[in-house]
Amino acid sequence: MAAREKKTIEEMLTADYYSRYSGLLALSDLSIAVVDLDGKILYEFIPTPDFCKYVCQADQHTVCPTCMEAMASEKEETFVCPRGLKNIVIPITEEDETVAYVVGCHVYSGETEYQKYMLDIPKLAQQRNLDAAFVAKTCSMLKTTEEDKIEAHRQLCIYIAQSISRTLTYGMQPAPAQSIEKDALEKRIIDLEAKNNSLMVNPHFLFNTLNCIARIAYFEHAPKTEELIYYLSDLLRYNVQNGHSLHTIQAELDNTEKYLYIQKARFQARLQYTINVPEHIRSCRIPNMVLQPVVENAVLHGISPKRDGGKVDIYAENHGEKITIFVVDNGNGFPKEVLKRLRDKDSTVGSEMGLRITDRRIKQYYGEDYGLEVVKSDYSGSTVSITISKSLISR
Repeated sequence: MAAREKKTIEEMLTADYYSRYSGLLALSDLSIAVVDLDGKILYEFIPTPDFCKYVCQADQHTVCPTCMEAMASEKEETFVCPRGLKNIVIPITEEDETVAYVVGCHVYSGETEYQKYMLDIPKLAQQRNLDAAFVAKTCSMLKTTEEDKIEAHRQLCIYIAQSISRTLTYGMQPAPAQSIEKDALEKRIIDLEAKNNSLMVNPHFLFNTLNCIARIAYFEHAPKTEELIYYLSDLLRYNVQNGHSLHTIQAELDNTEKYLYIQKARFQARLQYTINVPEHIRSCRIPNMVLQPVVENAVLHGISPKRDGGKVDIYAENHGEKITIFVVDNGNGFPKEVLKRLRDKDSTVGSEMGLRITDRRIKQYYGEDYGLEVVKSDYSGSTVSITISKSLISR
C-alpha cells in the first residue's frame, strides 16, 4: 500500500478545502476560522463579524487578545469575551502536538445580550480611531443566538479541528469513522434547525390572529375588548419592527400611551396618567423603545405596590439642542440598593437592568452627555429624565 500523502496546514487550507465541509457549513451562519499559534488567521470558513475585526482585533488578520489567552491553554475552551461575545477555541494537533486552532462563534447568547447595549461606542471609536457611526453599525449587526445553536456550532468546530488533525497526522485519506461522525453531526444540526423553526411564531400570523380575535369581539358587542386587542397588536408590532432604527417622539409617545391604556384596563381607577409634550418637538427622532421601559418601571414598581395606586405624568422640555423627557410618578420610589446599582457602572444584575440598557442605547446614539438619569427618588415618588439631542444625524 502506498504511503499516505502528508501536507502542512497551509498547503491544506486552500479554496478547494472548503468543499470538504460545505454541507455542514451551509447549516451554520456563525463564524469559524483556522488560526496559527501566533493568532494569524490562516483561513476563514465563515467570516468573523466586522465588530471583532475592526474594534477587538489588533488587525484584520489576527485574532483578539482574549482568544490568544484562551489558545495559550492548548485545550478546548468556550468563553465569554469582555464585551459579552461567546467564543470557541479548539486545538488542532499533529501527532499530539498543537499546531493551530479552530476559532469561532462571536455571538451573544440570551444571557449576555444585555452587554451589547452597555458598550461605550464613542470611547471604542476613539480608541481605534474609527467613525462612531461605523462602530455603532458593526455593533448592531452582532447576532444573538440560542444556546442550543451555539452548542451545535461548537460540535462543528470540534469536528473540523479533529478532521484537520487526522489529515495532518495520517495524510489526506480520511479515517473510516470520520464520515460516520460527519453524518451524525449533520443530522444533529438539521434536527436543531427544524426544532428552532417549529418554535418560531411568524409575526404576521400573530398580528392576523389578534386582529381576528378583535373582530370576533366586535361581533360579540365587546368594544372594550376589541380596542385592547388592537392596542396590544400595535404594541407588539412596534416592538418587533425596526429595532435599530430611529422613530419620531410622536411614535414613541403613541406606543407608550397604548401601553398605559392597557395597564389602566388592569388597574382601573388605581392608575391615572397624563402626557404633555410640546408639538414642536414631537417630530424629533429618538431610538425606539426607550420611553416605555421607564414608564413600565414607574407603573410596575412605583404605582402597583400602593394600595390606592397613583399617577404617572410624562412631559418634555426643550433647552437649546437638548430635549429632556420626564417620567414622574407618585409611587414608592426606588429602593436604596436599586439606586446604588443604577449608579454602579459595573452592576449587571437587578430589576433595573432595563433602565441601564436604555441609558446605554441612548448614549450610543447621542454620546455620553445624553442618557437616562434618576432625578429624584424618595417616599413621595420618582422622577426619571431621558435626554436626547435635537440635531441627531441618522445612522
